[in-house]
Amino acid sequence: MNPEVSGVKFASHMTIQELKFTFLNDLVTLYPKEEIQSFFNLLVSYKLKLTRVDIVLNPNQIIRKNDLDFFQNALTELQQEKPIQYILGETEFYGLPFKVDKNVLIPRAETEELVEWILEDVKHKTQDVRQLQILDIGTGSGCIAISIAKNSPNAIVSALDISKQAVQLAQQNAKLNHVNIHFIEEDILQINRHSVPKLREYSESQKYDIIVSNPPYVRELEKHEIKKNVLDYEPQLALFVTDENPLLFYDKIADFAKEHLTKNGQLYFEINQYLGKEMVALLTQKGFAEIELKKDILGNDRMLRGLFNHQQSSGNNLS
Repeated sequence: MNPEVSGVKFASHMTIQELKFTFLNDLVTLYPKEEIQSFFNLLVSYKLKLTRVDIVLNPNQIIRKNDLDFFQNALTELQQEKPIQYILGETEFYGLPFKVDKNVLIPRAETEELVEWILEDVKHKTQDVRQLQILDIGTGSGCIAISIAKNSPNAIVSALDISKQAVQLAQQNAKLNHVNIHFIEEDILQINRHSVPKLREYSESQKYDIIVSNPPYVRELEKHEIKKNVLDYEPQLALFVTDENPLLFYDKIADFAKEHLTKNGQLYFEINQYLGKEMVALLTQKGFAEIELKKDILGNDRMLRGLFNHQQSSGNNLS
C-alpha cells in the first residue's frame, strides 16, 4: 500500500487531534462528517485501544510513527472506498464479534432482523424436549448460524457454503464466539442424492426444524444502485444473480427444504426487496403454507417465512 496515494504526508509524530483533522479534511468529499468520525473512532479503538472519551480527554496525546503508518494506510484505503470492516478485518453482528475479509459479505442490519425473527419463533418451540435442528445455507461469515447458536443453546446448528475460504472464516468465528457449528462445504445448486450423505454425517435424521438462507439476490439490472465500496470489494459470487433467473437460489433451496424439513418445519429467507410478491408465489407454488412476508425497519420487503407439512409434497425434487 502506498501512503503517497492519499496526498498527505504524515509527520513523524502527530497528536490525536491533528490526526482527526487530517481524516476529516481528506475524506470530506467522499463521506458524511459523522461517518468519518465513526471511522476514526473505530480505527483509534482498534489500534490504540482508546475510547471516544479517551480521545476527547487526551487530544494532544502523541501517536508513534509505527502507529501512524497504520492510520496512513487506513486513510488511503478509505479514500479508495474500501469498507472499514475489511480494513479492520472485523465487525459486530447481533452484539457478537465477527472476523470478515474479501471472501465473505459484511453482515448487515437487515440480516440481524431476520435472526431476531427466527429466535422469537424458536422460543415458542422450547416446549419440545427434542433439540432443534437448524441449517443455514450460504453461511458466509457464519453470522446467522453463530448468532442463532449463541442465543439458542438447545439448538444443533449446521451451516453450508460453497466457498472453502468462507467456511474456514466461519469456523474461526464460531470458535471466537464459543459455539459449536457443523460446517459443510457444498454448492446448494449442485447438491443431489449423491451429496446428501455429507449432510447425514451431521444429522442422523437428515431433517431440520428450521432452514434459513440469505442467498445471492441482487439482479444485474440493480448494479447501478450498489455503492462503489460494495461493488469493488465484496464478493460478487455472494451478491448477484442474473436478470433472467433472479430466484435461482430460492427455487433450489425451497426444493431442498421440502425434502429436508421436519413436519411443519419452517423455511426463512432474506429476499430482494423488489421481489416479495414473486417469492410468495414461488413458495405457494411449491406447497408451503402460512407464508409471511415481512418488512425490514426501513419498510422494504426483506424477509419471508413459510411452513411445510409434507401433505402437499409430490415426489422428490432433488435430482
